[in-house]
Amino acid sequence: MIRQLGHDDSETGCRLDYRVYRLANDPGGVRVVLAHGFLRDQDRMRGFADALAQRGLPTLTLDLCNMRPWDGAHRQNGRDMVQLARRLGAGHVVYAGFSAGGLAALVAASIDRDAIGVFAMDIVDRDGLGQQLAAELSIPIAGLVADPSSCNAQNNGLAVYAVASDARVRRFSGATHCDFETPTDALCELLCEPGGRSPGETVLTRQAIAQAALDTVEAMAAGHRAGGTVQAPP
Repeated sequence: MIRQLGHDDSETGCRLDYRVYRLANDPGGVRVVLAHGFLRDQDRMRGFADALAQRGLPTLTLDLCNMRPWDGAHRQNGRDMVQLARRLGAGHVVYAGFSAGGLAALVAASIDRDAIGVFAMDIVDRDGLGQQLAAELSIPIAGLVADPSSCNAQNNGLAVYAVASDARVRRFSGATHCDFETPTDALCELLCEPGGRSPGETVLTRQAIAQAALDTVEAMAAGHRAGGTVQAPP
């Protein structure tokens, strides 16, 4: 596995650190651009990126440098994702993200005519932006969601899928917001993990989510190659 590190400058001037995960024998080219959640960083997505690359889907992660505690900068985050995709010659790409990163992925797909799909993990919408963009997109949108909580704005992202022309969503009963990070950390678990779940249940839930996420993105890429659309795994 090759993990290529690099950086670029956002149009706002902040530094966009990124990594590209790909197999050593892969000819190159990014297939997935993957964004982290609000005030998180690309380390929280490295497990998913690595697993996607193992399946032959070179994946770019980035640190969304424009986020601030008082401003998610969702539109700029999406533009930054597209900037890096184009800079690295991504071509047809699936834009993906966790939480606020899922919202940024929708923004990116609305800008990039080479986008073939959007995949969101426990997406959180803001001021109806995600609904507005999803209603305008004609490419497939797929997502996985946890139980409602304050950390996912009580599942306000479900409205995004409801207005999209081609959307599939799968709910994971008993899942928490942190289950979609790979790996998560103690801060997320402190803020977003309720008590009462056994360690074994946590492991099984996270394994199921990881498998569904990989299968969904892989199917989305394969569906594009075949000229079709994708459904999230049952």
